[in-house]
Amino acid sequence: MTPDNTADEVLVLRASDEARAMVIGLRASEDDAASLALWIEVTGSSGDAYTYDIYFQPVADAQPTDWSDQQGELIIVVPSESIAKLSGAVLDVNTEGGESGMIIVNPNQPPRVASPPMAGPPADLSGDVAQRILQVLEQQINPSIAAHGGRADLVAVEDESAYLRLSGGCAGCGMAAVTLSQGIEVALRESVPEITRVIDVTDHASGANPYYEAAKK
Repeated sequence: MTPDNTADEVLVLRASDEARAMVIGLRASEDDAASLALWIEVTGSSGDAYTYDIYFQPVADAQPTDWSDQQGELIIVVPSESIAKLSGAVLDVNTEGGESGMIIVNPNQPPRVASPPMAGPPADLSGDVAQRILQVLEQQINPSIAAHGGRADLVAVEDESAYLRLSGGCAGCGMAAVTLSQGIEVALRESVPEITRVIDVTDHASGANPYYEAAKK
């Protein structure tokens, strides 16, 4: 028995004639083929597109809240959790590359996930110590490491620590630690005696800038 279409008779997903013929041909090799519907559900996302699971399952397993529709000799079932994500989609056949396969053309996209807020306190570079550090960086340090395509930027000042981010040729450089301890740190501590520790917050493994994390007390 075909389950009632509970989505107010809205056509959630349509199978093209070619896709329907392919599915019916595949279903023919299944046991008790006449009792099977084609189930399509959203399982997750990858980038800007949803990922899917497409399988045969008895029509009788459909719940009242699932969407179902008989299209020719084929019944299609979409579980309730996937109805909104598949609304308006088309199951079609992709013949590119010389091999036929099924493809879902879906006008819907996964919601974009907002980036988490930066951890730690906001950087305040308006103080006297921070301004003197910036002056040393711009007048002494950056002109020197610029010859190697590098640059050092002040991220934050906390107590007696200065947090620096290295970029350009210094990001990911195997000599970055030496540059920091023997060059930058020495110059900063000489010019700004309030600073006793210089901390590199560069993500050298990936080249991406990490968030500023407050020093542990």
